[in-house]
Amino acid sequence: MGEAGLRADAERNRQRILAAAEELFLERGASVSLDEVAKRAKVGAGTLYRRFPTREALLAATSNERFMSVAEASRGRDADHEPDDALRRFLEAFALNASVYRSLAASLGTVIQHRTPGCNAITEEGHRLLRRAKEAGVLRQDASFDDIVCVVSAISIAVEKESAPVPRVAHLVDLLFNGMRER
Repeated sequence: MGEAGLRADAERNRQRILAAAEELFLERGASVSLDEVAKRAKVGAGTLYRRFPTREALLAATSNERFMSVAEASRGRDADHEPDDALRRFLEAFALNASVYRSLAASLGTVIQHRTPGCNAITEEGHRLLRRAKEAGVLRQDASFDDIVCVVSAISIAVEKESAPVPRVAHLVDLLFNGMRER
């Protein structure tokens, strides 16, 4: 088997790991054993750890598409919303996506540092929206992207067991966003 065959096999293993992780994270939450993920993917633990050396790296990979979608949707609606409303909508979408897997929010700050395309997109969009809101004078100058991650994590943890989280997320974002407003 040539190198191309190994690459194709490695990519199949990667896809199996991601599919198994997605299933298990949705079923039982982000704290599921990585050995269980390897077993469900039908790969050895070493194969999993070579691709995803930490739980957070695997969470970043399984969240990649969701985070990309949040950032793309935010950029897409930018022209139709004032800076404060655009940031609020971004916070809501980010919080809902960070609560897809039980316990993901607890490690969100570490997860988004894994530099997947989705992590990069959500970070860049958060920074862009912060700048825009600060320039418009609707957001405190000392608000940072780290603050956004903390707010999103807290909201996501608060709603992760709710059967209808959307209204609760909107309410919590509104409460927290008002504390970040420029006075």
